[in-house]
Amino acid sequence: MGAQGKPSNSVNPMQRVKVYRLNDDGKWDDRGTGHVTVDYLERSEDLGLFVTDEEDNETLLAHRIRSDEIYRRQEDTIISWRDPEYSTELALSFQEATGCSYIWDNICNVQRNMHFNSLSDLEIGPRPAVETLEASGTSQAHDEPYHSVNSELRELPAVELSTLPLILKTVMESDVADQMRVTELIVHSPNFFTKLMDLFRICEDLEDLDGLHTIFKIVRGIFLLNSPHIFEKIFGDEIIMDIIGSLEYDPEVRHVQHHRGFLKEHVVFKEAIPIKDPSVLSKIHETYRVNYIKDVILPRVLDDATISSLNSIVHANNAIVVSSLKDDNTFIQELFARMRSSTISAESKKNLVLFLHEFCNLSKSLQLAQQMRLFRDLVSEGIFDILTEVFRSQDKRLILTGTDILILFLNQDPNLLRMYVTRQEGNALLGLLVKGMITDFGENMHCQFLEILRSLLDSYTLSGSQRDTIIEIFYEKHLNQLIEVIVLSCPPKGVDHKVAQSLCFGEKDKNQGVIKPEILSNILELLCFCVHHHPYRIKCNFLFNNVIEKVLFLTRRREKYLVVAAIRFVRTIISRHDEQLLLHIVKSNLLKPIVDAFVANGNRYNLLNSAVLELFEYIRKENLKTLIRYLVDTFWSQLVEFNNLPSLLALKVKYDQVSLSLSLP
Repeated sequence: MGAQGKPSNSVNPMQRVKVYRLNDDGKWDDRGTGHVTVDYLERSEDLGLFVTDEEDNETLLAHRIRSDEIYRRQEDTIISWRDPEYSTELALSFQEATGCSYIWDNICNVQRNMHFNSLSDLEIGPRPAVETLEASGTSQAHDEPYHSVNSELRELPAVELSTLPLILKTVMESDVADQMRVTELIVHSPNFFTKLMDLFRICEDLEDLDGLHTIFKIVRGIFLLNSPHIFEKIFGDEIIMDIIGSLEYDPEVRHVQHHRGFLKEHVVFKEAIPIKDPSVLSKIHETYRVNYIKDVILPRVLDDATISSLNSIVHANNAIVVSSLKDDNTFIQELFARMRSSTISAESKKNLVLFLHEFCNLSKSLQLAQQMRLFRDLVSEGIFDILTEVFRSQDKRLILTGTDILILFLNQDPNLLRMYVTRQEGNALLGLLVKGMITDFGENMHCQFLEILRSLLDSYTLSGSQRDTIIEIFYEKHLNQLIEVIVLSCPPKGVDHKVAQSLCFGEKDKNQGVIKPEILSNILELLCFCVHHHPYRIKCNFLFNNVIEKVLFLTRRREKYLVVAAIRFVRTIISRHDEQLLLHIVKSNLLKPIVDAFVANGNRYNLLNSAVLELFEYIRKENLKTLIRYLVDTFWSQLVEFNNLPSLLALKVKYDQVSLSLSLP
């Protein structure tokens, strides 16, 4: 509901603020410390913000609240705005976040009243509020606390066709304290919603659009009261479809919406496994309706506080559903028994996997300890065996769902998947993950495989035998598979890329010949990851299998970002400062493809140019003498035409210094 009422003039730490004003130099001047209230401006019916000095009670600020969207809430304790009357930026810094929320709610409420007052003058007729206030002696309103016309509300108007405008006015034209009173009356009225929905059906039968539009506004206003007790009534099975029906008649939308028809005819509730508990089914249906109203019917109407409350309902319902299902041992056992069955259809198995994914995803609503227990129970039931079979499927959506489930497990506890992969029966899953990374599914699914593999191979979170086992399996069985994809996707030197594909691939491997560049980029990213995390393994593998040379085949690709990625891969290796690898680079002349690509790029200033220059600059700054001498001795005749570039000029100077130091006795 927000704040509980209007601030009084009494000293309250919750309302203590500092007033700041932006000066001409762009700096905030401290104008003093005081206490803020919302009250009527002197000799005016307009409401404003008043800040009174806490020491001498002088007025530090008197600002008329405007209907314009000029106010901003920053972090939890600051409200700022640009005052159009004085063309200056002002800010209030609150001592406590609750005070900031309190005043912010008051500002929003005043703006909403201003908005609906202007609407009511057009739709309902002129308001008698001013006359009422004046007759009751509120001409001295600046000396009295702010109250609206509903402050003395004892009961709701009778729910009748003739009183719909009055009900709308009661719901919408009230301050924060009055909203609480309206909410209380609605909650404790046993038949308010029943009668209102009866009127809705009557208006719909009579095609009374004015009445339907008014009922829409009433229901919308009731949603904005943001009361959990009201939401409990609204989302009950008895009236929810009528509530949704009333929201079909938005006066700001030209055509009537057909939400009920969509929910009844197009929304089908699928039970992969029959759910026998009616309370669980009720929560599932309620959750769908809450999301439908929040995301489809009223997304442009609901404020942040109401959306947060509706999300809380969804979160709580999800927790109840998952808790009930996880505690039902027969349900979990039946689910996995069906997934292992060889007699069920492919469509049924797909629905079961989709349900399993939804079940795991909803478990995020549980407390952390309960989530851990659930995921361990699922592992005990054999979920990774099920997912291994999923990755053997040809169904792209099913494989994508499988990766989503694995990522949920990795986010919860990576060791569950790592322990499985280290076992004999888990080796196949690791191989399928590598295969998935280099397979073109037509979507960006290879990125998810990359994320999973990086988590499995992360040496910073692995320990002991588990780390050694996973890394050994990957390097012995799967790394060469990734390198082979790079080699086969690159044209031989001097051969056009398209011609190379027809030469290198027969009919059997035709589909492999068109590996997506994004897949190659992800392979390079994984290789750079391995260089950082497994330097010894990488060193041995790279030296024995000429991996660096094979990766540099990518400099022949026409996609410049792949050329850049290959250069950055070499940069990553050099950053290890491993003398054996540096000597291998020199002996095998491995920087030649990079220099050739740089020279071919000419004077174009692009990512390729920057990547090569950054590599040269790194070699110079780190004083890698082996590479400095190799670069200049071997390639200076090609690079000399670029010696106007500071990086190359500095490299040549460094080379001369190194040569001089070596020649000295």
